[in-house]
Amino acid sequence: MTSKICNESRENACDVASFLADYAALLSGCGATCIRIEKNTRRIAEAYGLNFDISLMPTHVYVSVWRNDSSAREVATRKTAGGGINFNINAQLSRLSWEVSDNHLTFATSVRRFEEIKATKPTGPQEVLILTSLANASFCRLFGGDPVAMLIVFLSTLAGYKLKQIMLEDGRDVRLTFLCASFFSAALSACGHIFSIGATPEIALGTSVLYLIPGVPYINAVSDLLDRHYLCAFSRFVDAFVLTACLSAGLCAGMLILGLKWF
Repeated sequence: MTSKICNESRENACDVASFLADYAALLSGCGATCIRIEKNTRRIAEAYGLNFDISLMPTHVYVSVWRNDSSAREVATRKTAGGGINFNINAQLSRLSWEVSDNHLTFATSVRRFEEIKATKPTGPQEVLILTSLANASFCRLFGGDPVAMLIVFLSTLAGYKLKQIMLEDGRDVRLTFLCASFFSAALSACGHIFSIGATPEIALGTSVLYLIPGVPYINAVSDLLDRHYLCAFSRFVDAFVLTACLSAGLCAGMLILGLKWF
């Protein structure tokens, strides 16, 4: 490759390695699968005329770049960025890799675009709260709940998710947060049983905690397993399993305290 973008990159292998490490760390923190991280970072490295290798660990990424003549070898390590799953940033980062490859963006332009993506503001907490509650009420309907059960699920999800937001903003442990939010939602949704409200109170109770199911980590774990990233797959699966156990414990505790029969 003899393009201007390639020549510029050959003079800045260290900068490219650092950029790719930051890029991969943010992509991993946003909930991308290992195969997507590999493909996107490799696409950028090849666009800048560099050979590339990456090692993905549950909490760190290791990026190596070198020239064909082995005159420059650079390694960069970054801790996986926090902040939770964000499909918007995930999609923007993937789009950036294609722009670098197809439109031959200069390195300075790529860095500027990356910083703009990092500064993307997340969806407002109130919007997420309302949409999550509506989605969970829709799940209740999907499983056969009547309108009264849907209303109960909406209100219990609204309260439980708000509690989750408050605890996470206060820096509480995510596992404790899931347990408390699940208990709160289950206790509120149990009013259908206690006061004989609606025709399907059991569906309202069962679906009131579905918003806490860590579906994306489970899906990513399977994807990483198929792509032979066993450490990341196992780590994501265990994290998701622990969160599922916590929300199950909260649901069972709510039923137990309110004296509901399990079977």
